[in-house]
Amino acid sequence: MQAALSKVPDIAAQVTYAMRIMGIAPLPRNYELYYEAYLGSNPKLTKELAALGSKATQEELDGIASRYFAHIHHAAGVDRAHSHLARELGDLLRLLQDEQSALENYNRLLGETYQHITSKSTTSVELLRQAVTILTEATADTMTQGKERVECVSLKSFEMDVIRQELDEYKRIANTDSLTRLANRRAFDEKLASVYNSEHMRAQSSLLVADIDHFKKINDSYGHPVGDKILATVGTVIRTSLRRDAFVARTGGEEFAIILNDTTFEESFHLAERIRNTLSGTPFKNSKTGVNYGPITLSIGLCQAVQADDPVDLYNKADIALYCAKNTGRNRSMVFEDGMKKDTSRSWLIYRK
Repeated sequence: MQAALSKVPDIAAQVTYAMRIMGIAPLPRNYELYYEAYLGSNPKLTKELAALGSKATQEELDGIASRYFAHIHHAAGVDRAHSHLARELGDLLRLLQDEQSALENYNRLLGETYQHITSKSTTSVELLRQAVTILTEATADTMTQGKERVECVSLKSFEMDVIRQELDEYKRIANTDSLTRLANRRAFDEKLASVYNSEHMRAQSSLLVADIDHFKKINDSYGHPVGDKILATVGTVIRTSLRRDAFVARTGGEEFAIILNDTTFEESFHLAERIRNTLSGTPFKNSKTGVNYGPITLSIGLCQAVQADDPVDLYNKADIALYCAKNTGRNRSMVFEDGMKKDTSRSWLIYRK
């Protein structure tokens, strides 16, 4: 299979191709499983999927997902919340329809009363008595029903707000990387696309793509539990090195991405260097055993949004700059420039080791 996959140009296409030839349903949650397995950042996950081979059932895949990516299974919760919301909206619509019907009936009574008043066949006193009685009863009934419906609408509004908050929480969890607590690739793709929603945002935005140097060697030397702790610490260092409105995501394996809005080129490069220098100066040492895992360094590629035609082009150009940073010594920040090229004869997995 690896020989066949090597002919497919990028990771996303390779994962999709592999799923197709193995007969795996092209569901987003399945793609995330096989994407992580392909990156190799979780050997246990990769081993479990490999053991299933091409006979994996959806139930088996979901079982693995529930252990490694609990957020995927919040989809069922989202479906339940949507169904609940639909029911509440249906009830609210019926309440409003009842209110409209009540008002129509009240309007009909007013019309009939007016006809009685204009009729000459009834004495004035009797006519007024009947009119007042009818209107008083109708008004009292309408006001009582209206009060009850207002209370029901208020209750429904509260229940729908609770559901909305629940859906917001599901979305937050679904868009969060469980290891680093940063945004995940799904959230990153959405945010990156929004950069091109306006020319102003495009003119003032930059993308930084960062990758931990020699991370495979760290995993091989100290094991994946240590690697996971280092990933989490790196994520924290990146997050705390930036202002609050910067968007930070773990986009896969040991790769991170930062989207900066309302930031000049000089500011973006300065922030990239701040992240890199802060991390290289951060101690990575086991306080119990004394083992020193450091230094841990980052290579960073930077591209401004105005240098790219769309989100895909922006990511590719930042990735090319990252490739050049890796290929010229690592632990450095490089800005994309026209003429930069990525040697496609070499695998991305080669220079990320």
